[in-house]
Amino acid sequence: METMEVVEVMETRESVRAVLIDIDGVLTVSWRALPGAVEALRSIRAAGLGVALVTNTTSRTRASIAGTLAGAGFDVCAEDVLTAPSATAAHLAEHFPGARCALLNSGDIAEDLGEVVLVDDDPDVVVLGGAGPEFDYAALNRAFGHLQRGARLVAMHRSLYWRTDAGLQLDSGAFLLGLEKAARVEAEVTGKPSRAFFEAALARLGVGAEQALMVGDDVESDVLAAQRAGLTGVLVRTGKFQQETLDGASGTPDHVLGSFAALPALLGLS
Repeated sequence: METMEVVEVMETRESVRAVLIDIDGVLTVSWRALPGAVEALRSIRAAGLGVALVTNTTSRTRASIAGTLAGAGFDVCAEDVLTAPSATAAHLAEHFPGARCALLNSGDIAEDLGEVVLVDDDPDVVVLGGAGPEFDYAALNRAFGHLQRGARLVAMHRSLYWRTDAGLQLDSGAFLLGLEKAARVEAEVTGKPSRAFFEAALARLGVGAEQALMVGDDVESDVLAAQRAGLTGVLVRTGKFQQETLDGASGTPDHVLGSFAALPALLGLS
């Protein structure tokens, strides 16, 4: 017989006005809904809480992500989604206006990059997105050459891996570490765990950090980074979660749940 997870209700439920939610590994794996996730999100919306889907996914646009999630049964639209590419576009516009950017990424995200000027040669900025087949030796060595010639390095995230239905897969954070070390530079990170990324989501929802939860499967980039930004952190034991990673983490999550399906109980909604 399946056992139900026992979840303690938050003592400060009345102060929670919004929930920030990672997508991959929390709501879905390989874009298929995890058990109970659709119903849990429906309960959260029914309670009148604001929702922002904050994701480091770099292979799809906001509209594509929202459409796929809606097809899986989730009540979401593109305006609910904040992606690392859209945050990167805003960062480049503010800090490197008009810069020539060389993008290394797997997937078509041009729509979310807006007015970013993309070039192949002599860039002012190397922009690193999500890893895939495009991250071969030639591409990485070309990026290394640009950095040696003085280009700045902007990374959409530092994730080392993510989980698909085929298991854990290597992500661009592993390559980013090598580029930083070899070129003796430090990347500016625009997605999670960047504080600015969480603040952008809070601003969109119109709430303060103390009024929001962040739910994720990455203890460092999702949960502890959010806690450092003043949010309440909720780690779920799905997706890329590994107990040894939690045991060796740089801090302690405010809450740890078996899955996103348990969040309404934590909030006293069920």
